[in-house]
Amino acid sequence: MRRRQLVQLAAAAAAFPAVHALAQSGPFPNRPIRLIIAFPAGGPTDITMRQLAENAARILGQPVVIDNKPGAGGALPATMLQTAPADGYTLAQTPLGVFRLPYTTKINWDPVKDISYILNVTGYAFGIVVPTEGPIKTWADFVAYARANPGKLSYGSTGTLTSPHLTTELIAQQLGIQLNHIPYKGSADLMASILGGNIMAAADSTGFASQVAAGKLRVLNTWGDKRLEKFPDAPTLRELGINIVQNSPFGIAAPRGTPPEVVQRLHDAFKRAMEDPSYVQALARFDMVPIYMSSAAYTKFAQDTFATEKALIEKLGLAKPN
Repeated sequence: MRRRQLVQLAAAAAAFPAVHALAQSGPFPNRPIRLIIAFPAGGPTDITMRQLAENAARILGQPVVIDNKPGAGGALPATMLQTAPADGYTLAQTPLGVFRLPYTTKINWDPVKDISYILNVTGYAFGIVVPTEGPIKTWADFVAYARANPGKLSYGSTGTLTSPHLTTELIAQQLGIQLNHIPYKGSADLMASILGGNIMAAADSTGFASQVAAGKLRVLNTWGDKRLEKFPDAPTLRELGINIVQNSPFGIAAPRGTPPEVVQRLHDAFKRAMEDPSYVQALARFDMVPIYMSSAAYTKFAQDTFATEKALIEKLGLAKPN
């Protein structure tokens, strides 16, 4: 009997440090959360996600700190999740470029299996703009110039293999024209370049709105299913005979293996943060709207998009060699 009691006491003593540590740590979260953003400070993604993070911080009772990591077609934050602890304290924005990565770059992780998808929050309103004082005044001018000067019409995007880049190349393929793509790290750099006369056009989300309002840029088209209220004279791609709609949904994810209760806590907090009028107003500045998907729906979206992006990459001839 005494031996059995000693064994039980030893087991209890061994378990005590873990129980004590758990009690000390308290409920999630009990320290700041890092949210890695795929684009630089100052652009539409950064501005809207900062507002969302501020709202979520009030709900969670801990700061949600934005960390900008641009480049690699928007895939750096998701890549960084692969080495982060699965404890809910490191989160990443997951743009569509994440689902293209394995088809264009050699990686040792899977965008569907190796990420815990928390929720989708919004998508972009895209379009193509040109300098107001430049030679191109309409979409017909754009196409005519490209046909007369193969490979010489330069356009910028927010990075190689981003939605603006791939969608513009798909447009060009459908029209039988050849363009010269110049990648940038984000909207701020892209706008500085087109305003500086370095490129002839830009494909971007509507972070260009202020420059259009100032009379410096002209919108040739937008990529939604209907015209944007802010640019009523700009036709959609479909109106121009190009059967493409692109709004590039994106959301928030955590490392694979993040505890379900932590994912649920983050989901609930960010969903409430999305519903706050301040976030809706921040999105409206860039003609964006909330696009909510639950954890389960967002995971299914990731699976489906992984397949459709493969088809797009192969159609454009951009897949990496086997």
